[in-house]
Amino acid sequence: MAPNDDEKNRLSGRVSRYARVGTGVGSAAARIAGARLFGGDPDLRREGELLAAALGQLKGPLMKVAQLMATIPDAIPAEWAAELMRLQADAPAMGWAFVKRRMIAELGPGWEKRFASFEHQPAHAASLGQVHRAVSLEGAPLAVKLQYPDMESAVEADLRQLGIIFSLHKRMRPAIDTTEIRQEIAARIREELDYAREARHMALYADIFADDPDIRVPTPVPALSTRRLLTMNWLQGKPILAHKEGTQEDRNRLAAAMFKAWWYPFSHYGVIHGDPHLGNYTVFEADGAPAGINLLDYGCIRLFPPRFVKGVIDLYRGLMEDDQDRIVAAYESWGFRGLDTELVDILNIWARFIYGPLLTDRVRRIADGVSPTEYGRREAMRVAQALKERGPVTVPREFVFMDRAAIGLGGVFLHLDAELNFYRLFNDQIAGFDVDLLARRQADAFARSGLTLGEAAA
Repeated sequence: MAPNDDEKNRLSGRVSRYARVGTGVGSAAARIAGARLFGGDPDLRREGELLAAALGQLKGPLMKVAQLMATIPDAIPAEWAAELMRLQADAPAMGWAFVKRRMIAELGPGWEKRFASFEHQPAHAASLGQVHRAVSLEGAPLAVKLQYPDMESAVEADLRQLGIIFSLHKRMRPAIDTTEIRQEIAARIREELDYAREARHMALYADIFADDPDIRVPTPVPALSTRRLLTMNWLQGKPILAHKEGTQEDRNRLAAAMFKAWWYPFSHYGVIHGDPHLGNYTVFEADGAPAGINLLDYGCIRLFPPRFVKGVIDLYRGLMEDDQDRIVAAYESWGFRGLDTELVDILNIWARFIYGPLLTDRVRRIADGVSPTEYGRREAMRVAQALKERGPVTVPREFVFMDRAAIGLGGVFLHLDAELNFYRLFNDQIAGFDVDLLARRQADAFARSGLTLGEAAA
């Protein structure tokens, strides 16, 4: 078969697969709705299996979305989320002939002459693209992130099927109104397709951590990058879990660097790394010992307006001082509406879980007796049950990735079995916080990296 025929077959196969998946999801939704119509207790796990089976052939970011929804109380049933999380983002790697055509499309004929070497096999393949190792003409090691073809269609297919799932769940009178959640997920996932934007995020983080010895950020190579191709320097490092059996001192050092990598940009610049997945960090060493972390993958960066950052810190201080007025004002600044004493008490269940390790001035684990995959699940169920009894609440869109990132970060600390004084780490980051100073600092940093304040408010 000619290479061009192979490419056409891949693309036509993807189109037909999305059509089959759409039909399958609709069929699964009809079966679930029909079973509920005729009464009886719903078998949520079986329903989740039906949806997962229908969605199993999609190669977009669905698993990432399922992981995110699993952290939001009753965004979808926990049993559905658990089954969807079993799906693997296993898009097959592009073969060399396919890679060459993609590289010609991005950099033009003769692209190989712009590298000293370019490895044929990918070093890493993910849901949206794959990474190849290369060497620049100057001899520098590079990471070349190349997006799969037709990924915009793949993402839109995933989002359409996600809409069906949310619509089905809406008929069940859920505790959460997912309207803004859907908008937020769609906006962030679509952003991940724009590698030029990711390069700006990378530049922002490089600016933020320019003088920090504990955190390294890759540097993009604009001359070898496009909206669908991102070339950067290769940061050598080992997986975080390679240090899982290391000394307590080493594990604590890595966890403290992770804490800073997440909370410092948020408290000083209003940005977070919204996908704290173990694969997005590696560890660099000095003299054979872990020295710090390489912060990788800048597709899922959430920019926040200064008033939201202030609300997060005000909620912390309100919980510390049991100041109900300050707590309510903080929730309102996040975008929660219709607050009364009952709803505030329910929201505080979740807030006290998220903030809990930061409220006590002592060395501790992030949680005791909890696995990384179970972190937050018990509290999420408590909140969901309480909201079901009260009635649905609309979760503001800015809450979504903030919540996801906090849960993901806690999972990393559990993997490392870190023992730290989280109270002091957090208070070091928010010492002297001033919302006007943050606004000025944010504006300057965004301007240097090519971002805009309008994007923070989106």
